[in-house]
Amino acid sequence: MSQQGARGNTRGGGAAWALVITSVAGFMAALDNLVVTTALPSIREDLGGALHDLEWTVSAYTLTFAVLLMFGAALGDRFGRRRLFVVGITVFTAASAAAAMAPGIDSLIAARAVQGVGAAIMMPLTLTLLTAAVPAERRGMAYGIWGAVNGLAVASGPLVGGSLTEHISWQWIFWLNVPLGLALLPLARLRLAESHGTGAPLDIPGTLLASGGLFGIVYGLVRGPVDGWTGSVVLTALFAGAALLVGFVLYSTRAKNPMLPMRLFRSRAFAGVNAASLLMFLGMFGSIFLLSQYMQGVLGYSPTEAGLRMLPWTGMPMLVAPIAGILSDRIGGRPVVAAGLFLQAAGLGYLASVITADASYAIQLPGLIISGIGMALYFAPASALVMSSVAAKEQGIASGANNALREVGGALGIAVMSSIFAAQGGYTSAQTFVDGLRPAVAVGAAMVALGGVAALAIPARRRTGGQGPTAAPKTNPAPEPAAEPAAEPAPEPALAPTAATPQH
Repeated sequence: MSQQGARGNTRGGGAAWALVITSVAGFMAALDNLVVTTALPSIREDLGGALHDLEWTVSAYTLTFAVLLMFGAALGDRFGRRRLFVVGITVFTAASAAAAMAPGIDSLIAARAVQGVGAAIMMPLTLTLLTAAVPAERRGMAYGIWGAVNGLAVASGPLVGGSLTEHISWQWIFWLNVPLGLALLPLARLRLAESHGTGAPLDIPGTLLASGGLFGIVYGLVRGPVDGWTGSVVLTALFAGAALLVGFVLYSTRAKNPMLPMRLFRSRAFAGVNAASLLMFLGMFGSIFLLSQYMQGVLGYSPTEAGLRMLPWTGMPMLVAPIAGILSDRIGGRPVVAAGLFLQAAGLGYLASVITADASYAIQLPGLIISGIGMALYFAPASALVMSSVAAKEQGIASGANNALREVGGALGIAVMSSIFAAQGGYTSAQTFVDGLRPAVAVGAAMVALGGVAALAIPARRRTGGQGPTAAPKTNPAPEPAAEPAAEPAPEPALAPTAATPQH
């Protein structure tokens, strides 16, 4: 199909097809962030493995996803966005099948890592392809639908994982992706138009430095409680990881086309909102990882019951995000984001104080609701704050950086909070689990509260007509700059593992 013919197709029924295809792809990738959490006890029972093995079933996905996110967007710009989108779906689908058939915990972790690679290629290109396919006057609605579908995936992740685990088997949390992926492959080839970016050189050294550095840090944090914090392997991993990350920063300040331009962090607004995002995900992701196991292993809920009981937290953004968007229009994004983070911290702090070996759901519910409201208030205006903190031509890379840092925060959160859990408690009894869980969740609350402080450091801005921090959610949001041949990777590359519509 010629480029001209493809463009004509996307302006008609192709726009609807593009919305369906990109929304389903985003749903698959977002679902797999949290779908594993309620299946962890069953996976542990079937395949064995200690706490650090369970950590890697989640972190292997989030880590490869985070590190390769911007690289995947750049690959699409260079070699064709539709072509790489198809490659990403293929890798993700094949890795899902491999995870479902994994004979042991190590092969499951490896398959999860490959899943993350596929998601990192696929997700950044969903909004780029959608933007190219939908006429400008209809993009606001299209972005809203795309974000709502991704929010639904995050909210339903623990519930879907719990229901499949309980009523069929945990393997079906991965088999679910296979028919969806196989259906998307021919649709993407037939219904999406090909487009390219400027073909800027790929930042392979930066990708290797960031990948190696983050892997070293997370590996050291995961192995610390097992091997001892003074063990040679742990210390080597932590120091090597830190050195590689320092090298990444130094390299990125001098490189001509870096994956993550360090000059962006000279903006107080950009630095503040990204620090807030990383800390939010660190506290929130680590807490969900442990609390989902607490509900099953200690309180005795089935996987489905545990997923349902998490909905006041994970599902609240679906209800509150529109209100948060209106609030951010009226008073600005900074106070809404800060209030959301402080509420999330308060909810976690409350849970840490009431968790016992026989705590009723009623006593936990206020903490879950407060956390959910806080999450919604954070998500609604956070993306607008990111976009308003940089020049229009750098909005694509800024969005990619923010989403990558969210995923990094999630991987670090699981590693840090599991280390605290292992140091203070364990799986030997309900009481030892609670002994480890309470300080871990308390630290998660403190991390999110620090994120609130970082949000307060974002400079206040006057409203500017559409792209400022208080931009209305239904105007053309940030992704538009990368619609055609943009210099940056993809607009709004990925919805991070959490909720609601990043476009609000």
